[in-house]
Amino acid sequence: MESASGADSGPKPGDRVRVERDEDTYEGVFLPSSTAESVVLKLDGGYNVAVSRANASVAVLEGGAYDVESAQDVSEGSASSEITFDADLPTVSLISTGGTIASTIDYRTGAVTARFDAEDVLRAVPDLAGRANYRGRVVANVLSENMTPAIWQELARAVYEEIEAGTDGIVVMHGTDTMQFSAAALAFCLSLPVPVVFTGSQRSADRPSSDNVINAVCAVEAAKAACAEALVCMHASESDDQCALHRGTRVRKNHTSRRDAFETVGRKPLGHVTYDDEGISVDFHREHAERGACDLKIAPELETDVELLKFTPGTDSALLDACAGKAGLVLEGTGLGHVHTDWIPRIAELVDSGTTIAMTSGCIDGRVCDRVYDTGRDLLDAGVIEAEDTLPGTAKVKLMWALANAEEPKALMGTSLAGECTTRSTPWA
Repeated sequence: MESASGADSGPKPGDRVRVERDEDTYEGVFLPSSTAESVVLKLDGGYNVAVSRANASVAVLEGGAYDVESAQDVSEGSASSEITFDADLPTVSLISTGGTIASTIDYRTGAVTARFDAEDVLRAVPDLAGRANYRGRVVANVLSENMTPAIWQELARAVYEEIEAGTDGIVVMHGTDTMQFSAAALAFCLSLPVPVVFTGSQRSADRPSSDNVINAVCAVEAAKAACAEALVCMHASESDDQCALHRGTRVRKNHTSRRDAFETVGRKPLGHVTYDDEGISVDFHREHAERGACDLKIAPELETDVELLKFTPGTDSALLDACAGKAGLVLEGTGLGHVHTDWIPRIAELVDSGTTIAMTSGCIDGRVCDRVYDTGRDLLDAGVIEAEDTLPGTAKVKLMWALANAEEPKALMGTSLAGECTTRSTPWA
């Protein structure tokens, strides 16, 4: 392969290159590829293209802003690395847990597989260069369906250590399917003086129309901002112009594949990161925790013997028997927080035996109120706790944390600890 100047040197990730094959010409940013048979480019329009190297010529037009050689390689067995620092830039820690943003296509099976660490993401997203100093750290390398509470605890400790070491903000790269649970876990496990921003992608880096670049860049900018909370930063629309910043305890993935799959339930997002030809800006629209307003604290203990059970008409009450002896149970009931009346005696038995039971609603929005109908009043008499308007998944994570850390965990389920519930429901508050 020849460079534009004729020098015999191959392209490096981040270089701008021209690829000519047959009668087709492509120009874009050179990306890492899972196979030596293809050249992968990020085109100016945001889409990726893979071109077979057979009979193709590749010319390096200009060097990339991110110099791969300047990175200190992660040695075998090491969990962290550093990129060369610029004293004029803030420091952002990139923590990788795997997921689609850190994945490529496994050309053997045709499936997406988690195989990149934090530095690979830097190589794959040259637009991150010059925005911050980066520390890379790998906590896990799993697709998000394989995420566990034990990894949440490792992640919380890693975030704590990075903040203790002086980082100005943290970006957690995570699979989208369970991102909302991990963001909620960190919101409860940590008192944060700096932002912790979760981001991912719906489409892997080497697929056409990958959303990884915009999400990663916007997440880094959010990690430099003034909001010191656990946030989720993902596309605000199908276009590549803006990402929404969702509070980690109020966000839900509402679509399997759209770029704008994530929504803040019952409220507007906390803010947006706008990314266009005029530059990039971070704006917050709602009240939020300010950077530096609290001291760093960690309480990573979790009671993992907690289940989330969804009630629908016809659901077998025998499922409650499987919860016998559990430390905690979150029920996702109908409407204001109801289950079939036949369930109530068994629920009372579980409570009497020591299981803490909290009620949430299967409705997308709104709060539980078990004082309106007889069924609800009977549930309260049985010892069920109202979790207000906390999302069911968030309520499970919260109960896991409360049972392990609070002397009176029941009292916490109706109290907002990290913005997960409100004192009253107001449309679009």
